[in-house]
Amino acid sequence: MNAIIKFMKRNYKILIAVLCLSLTLFAFKMNADKTVDPDPNKDKTLLELLAFVIEKGHYNPAEINDEFSKGIFKDYIEALDPSKRFFLQSDIDEFKQYELMLDDSFLNKDITFFNLTYARLMKRMEESKKRYKTILAQPFNYTVDETFNADYENIPYAKNLAEINERWRKQIKLSTLSSLVTKQKIEDEKKKKDPSYKMKPFEELEKETRESSLKSLDDNFSVIKDLNRDYWFSVYLNSIMARFDPHTSYFAPEEKDRFDVNISGKLEGIGARLTKKNDFTQIDELISGGPAWKGKELEAGDLILKVAQGNEEPVDVVGMRLDDVVKKIKGHKGTIVKLTVKKVDGSIKVISIVRDVVEIEETYAKSSIVEKNGLKYGVIYLPKFYIDFENKDGRDAGKDIALEVERLKKENINGIVLDVRDDGGGSLTTVVDIAGLFIEEGPIVQVKSAGKKKEVLYDKDKKIEWDGPLVIMVNSFSASASEILAAAIQDYKRGIIIGSKQTYGKGTVQNVLDLNQFVRNVNYGDLGALKITGQKFYRINGGSTQLEGVHSDVVMPDRYAYLKMGERDIDNAMPWDKIDPADYSTWTSNQNFNRAIENSRNRIAQNPQFKLIEDNAKWIDVKNKENTYSLNIQNFKATQEQVENEGKKYKPISDYKNNLVFKSLPYEEAEMKADAALKEKRDAWHQALSKDVYVEEALNVLDDLQTKGLVKTTVSPKMKKDKLVKS
Repeated sequence: MNAIIKFMKRNYKILIAVLCLSLTLFAFKMNADKTVDPDPNKDKTLLELLAFVIEKGHYNPAEINDEFSKGIFKDYIEALDPSKRFFLQSDIDEFKQYELMLDDSFLNKDITFFNLTYARLMKRMEESKKRYKTILAQPFNYTVDETFNADYENIPYAKNLAEINERWRKQIKLSTLSSLVTKQKIEDEKKKKDPSYKMKPFEELEKETRESSLKSLDDNFSVIKDLNRDYWFSVYLNSIMARFDPHTSYFAPEEKDRFDVNISGKLEGIGARLTKKNDFTQIDELISGGPAWKGKELEAGDLILKVAQGNEEPVDVVGMRLDDVVKKIKGHKGTIVKLTVKKVDGSIKVISIVRDVVEIEETYAKSSIVEKNGLKYGVIYLPKFYIDFENKDGRDAGKDIALEVERLKKENINGIVLDVRDDGGGSLTTVVDIAGLFIEEGPIVQVKSAGKKKEVLYDKDKKIEWDGPLVIMVNSFSASASEILAAAIQDYKRGIIIGSKQTYGKGTVQNVLDLNQFVRNVNYGDLGALKITGQKFYRINGGSTQLEGVHSDVVMPDRYAYLKMGERDIDNAMPWDKIDPADYSTWTSNQNFNRAIENSRNRIAQNPQFKLIEDNAKWIDVKNKENTYSLNIQNFKATQEQVENEGKKYKPISDYKNNLVFKSLPYEEAEMKADAALKEKRDAWHQALSKDVYVEEALNVLDDLQTKGLVKTTVSPKMKKDKLVKS
């Protein structure tokens, strides 16, 4: 949900230059003061640095006052204890004395409030460990008539230890009750299939649920134990940063590494996803094509006991934080890491792996072909607008989409569906490249920095990669770069936008600044980075996508349409506004464009599957507001049975099949013969497409758009200016 946009390198360098110039004395002062152990002042240094960078680089920094302070307090306490299961009301009362002082604390680099809350949280968590173990040591009585209220936002904090003990008891009881009822159903089903089956007694099932719950809580607290003080301080820092806007945030070093992998889709290492299992680090998945996958010695379920760099002595990693284990395993291409692992069969083995660049395949664009009514169409899915900023020759979304379009053209397709549903954004540069594939030339997006003239980013290549029918699929989680692409295609009338009523509504640009460059010759270790909102972007028609997002030309019912999940639902989101439109030319296909939209709307209105989805959306909204659960097993079962019976009405949504057959392109068919993992992933995707009513309707729209030739008309910004609306 947290879409990241890095603006063009030229703007990034200008910002860096300004900050570096301003920070020269700042850095010198710190160098002079901190020549010995700087760790005690690292937190204060971070506060000072963040305050300075925000002041100089934020698009529109919020006023730092009492309202700002109240916002920090609310966000931070909620982040520490969202379920209100750790702090007592007396703790909150004690913390409240700082509620209107946090703005001054930020500016004065005072971390008294953080130290207080951190120490108290650690104490309350230790108490909670003993609490849940005591609760789960005895069987629950499920015949008592009692309820649990899970409306954490509105329930009060516990007044004393007795109340918080009771809250934990009920919360755990609800969890075990749910598991118990599920286990009983499984036993009943086994008995129905095999009358000779001896069902487990109630007491045994009840005990199993408590043991399972104990293990789950032990695992959770094991993860929490790995979160050091720096982690919690970054939570505090982000409660401050978020008050400037929802997308300004501090990246601790590990988070910055994850961001880099996320935006590029690449990492250097062995190509394995790791997870924590008690005190052990477990191999969760091997990334297809990575060194570990190629070596065929590691497998999912293996436990890592020791890690050695090349020929150095191995280091025991049992009990070590997961992030620290990851750091030891990652490394530059060509270097060797040796893992001592406990195999799934119980044997101990030392596995040597040469690190390499690992591409995370699911990050990248992919395409499929489908035939419908004698015509052939291409479906391209773009999960994010990825780019490798460190390597201009590396993969990026713009180049990959161009390649997919070229491959589809060779298959003589009659139309393209570009699917950016759930695409949270990425590189703005790649948006320009992708939109440029479908128009002759012209502006794609307008960008404005605080106090500066707008900058218009253009597609300057007159070549059109695809001039045929085009549909862009969006939903309420399509954000940022996805919205700019959809907006540009919509403003040019180049294609039809189909999906949720509106997209997410993120119309701001973030730059990621490495904080270490501002502090020289000081041994603080890695200070992380700041993702800061430096610009806003605007459609070429002048309107912002901020809050409003992009409104679909064809609105399709969405199961989550009534839940509050957009930018407009965040209290400190930046406002919508507009600027002058750019000069651009629209494309029309005579009456086909409007006819296709009208036909689609009529089909959707008559489609029983879409009617069912709309009904389901309203039902989900109602159920989402129900927060009180019975802890009496008979009442719980009755409620569950009622919900299940109501839910049966919506089963056809998941059972739906569109009777279309989706296939990989020839080049990928060849690759899948040698890569079983890739074949499994593509088969799963194609199966999902064959059950997707939204994709089916997008293909129907392509049917209606069939035409030979497009007419280009020029629209004057003066003509459009008076007609601008929020869109």
